[in-house]
Parts: sequence; structure tokens; C-alpha cells
Amino acid sequence: MVERRPLLDLAAHLVLLFGIAIVAFPVYITFVASTRDATDIIHGTMPLYPGLDLVENYRSALFQGSGRLRTTAVSTMMLNSLVMALTIAVGKICISIVSAYAIVYFRFPLRMAAFWMIFITLMLPVEVRIYPTFKLVADLGMIDSYAGLTVPLIASA
Repeated sequence: MVERRPLLDLAAHLVLLFGIAIVAFPVYITFVASTRDATDIIHGTMPLYPGLDLVENYRSALFQGSGRLRTTAVSTMMLNSLVMALTIAVGKICISIVSAYAIVYFRFPLRMAAFWMIFITLMLPVEVRIYPTFKLVADLGMIDSYAGLTVPLIASA
């Protein structure tokens, strides 16, 4: 039989609400800072309620970039991420389907060795592959291109 203790339930809920407040407060402060002018933030006079610059700040960040150097706009970065993610996903799926079909349905010498080589490359951490991948991309002249970003990731297991 489970007993209901209202005081204990209230205490548990208060502890949970306090934990949510601790986790959510930095996110709220970040949102408030994004609605304020940069001078409010730099001078340390930022209040805890949202400001009036929300639309202007977000429009500037999305379409113009930010700061005196006018960095790349967020919309451009999001488009680059979309192109890369879709290219890598479609490429990996195509390569994986072809290699799995070949290993399962064709009988060729060293078939199991090929399978285990693919399997072993799955265990290599990214940190081990960073320098060789960069060197290969640089040697092929693919730096600062979509191909240089996507082909090495498509080719990995």
C-alpha cells in the first residue's frame, strides 16, 4: 500500500522546481542578453527582463552577421550545415548499401578480411583520423570546399 504524504510531495516538487530554475536560469539570461543592446551587456547594466532589440538583433545575426568585422551570417552557416549533412548522409547510405550487398551476396577472395577491415575502422576514434584526413584533403587540393568536408566522412566506415 502506498501512502500519500502531501508535505513530502510538496517538498519533492519544490526541490525539482529549484533544480529546473538552476538549469534554466543561464538559458534565460542568454535569451535576455540576445534582446539587449551590446552596450547594456558590456557595461554590466543588463536587467533581468527582455529588451526591445529582439527583432533587430536576430535579423542582424541571421542575415548580416554580427560585430564590427561582420562575420558570416547564421543563415549561411545553417545552409552550409544542411548541404554537408545531406551530402554525407546520402553518400554514406549509398556506399554502405553497396558494400553490404557485395559482402553478403558475392563470393570473392578475402571477403571476411574486407568485412573485418570495415568493422575495425568503425572503432577508430575521430582524434586518430584528424591529421591523416587533413593531409589527404590538402594533398588533393580540396581545402575550403564541400568535397573536402564531405568526401572523407563519406568514405569512413
